Amino acid sequence: MHNAVTTITGISVVIPNYNGVGLFQHTLPTVVKALASLNLPSEIIVADDCSTDASIEYLRTHYAFIKIIEQKINSGFSITSNAGIKAAAYSHVLLLNSDVKLTPGYFTDQLKYFATPTTFGVMGRIEGWEDTIIQDGAKYPSFHGVKIKTTGNYLLKDKEQMKDGLYTMYLSGANMLVDKEKFLAIGGFNELFTPFYAEDYELSIRAWRLGYTCYFSYNSLCQHQTSSTIKTHRQKNKVKAIYYRNKFYVHALHLQGFKKILWYMQWLPETVLQIIIGRWYLWQSLKMFLANHSGIKKSIVAFNKLALQSAAHYNLQQVAQRIKDSIQHPATYF
Repeated sequence: MHNAVTTITGISVVIPNYNGVGLFQHTLPTVVKALASLNLPSEIIVADDCSTDASIEYLRTHYAFIKIIEQKINSGFSITSNAGIKAAAYSHVLLLNSDVKLTPGYFTDQLKYFATPTTFGVMGRIEGWEDTIIQDGAKYPSFHGVKIKTTGNYLLKDKEQMKDGLYTMYLSGANMLVDKEKFLAIGGFNELFTPFYAEDYELSIRAWRLGYTCYFSYNSLCQHQTSSTIKTHRQKNKVKAIYYRNKFYVHALHLQGFKKILWYMQWLPETVLQIIIGRWYLWQSLKMFLANHSGIKKSIVAFNKLALQSAAHYNLQQVAQRIKDSIQHPATYF
């Protein structure tokens, strides 16, 4: 399934967008500049998720060379990103959030990872627009009981020791550079996770379990705008309900055997208790999760078919241990 190196024919930058016209003047020039430093063909694709602002008009007026993929209905991150990546002309795709700026040499340290046939993708270091606070490092695998924690970063204390990259549990959807062929071969983002949250985590677990490798490049710097959006209490609870539903999906898809039984034994009473003490959005999470049993089963069957074709495949605990074992030098966790 992954015995050959994919020739790098060029870089396609795919930017999912929903009402992000106010960001374009800040972010798109940085993408153009970073691509200009490459000795490779390139393109920019904006996958627009049925924006209601002037995004399309702005792009057609100021960036006529950008390819626009328009969703007919608002579909969420997974569906919109999949559509953009499928439309990419080149072998390698940088999936980039609309609120992320690239530094001029962003790609310099990244392409070397794809000389290894098992490389699925690489992400860069993420700092803020206005500061040098690191928002995202390499992702560290950790568990609470059998529950997967989807947050947690690490960096080596000696920057020189990071020059060849670090293993990362997942590639951030904000800035993942992936081999398009491999991305499509394993099914792209799982659209169960629509409209947002944890789809990048689940994609990366799938890649790791099928024998691929995900890397973090410290020297590839991009800058992410810290969100200042004010949401109502109802909006926040809706987002939380989707977030926890999607965490349930990750566990249901990737825990196996007795581990999955233990997970049900752990999270079901915990969730019920949390609902009783007032976290009502978890009731919505639970209902949405239980209502989609057929979608979960279909995803597991599809993954198992891929695993049968793979030269090597791992369970979740083996993936986590591989990453932990790779950390041979003193590290900082955050």
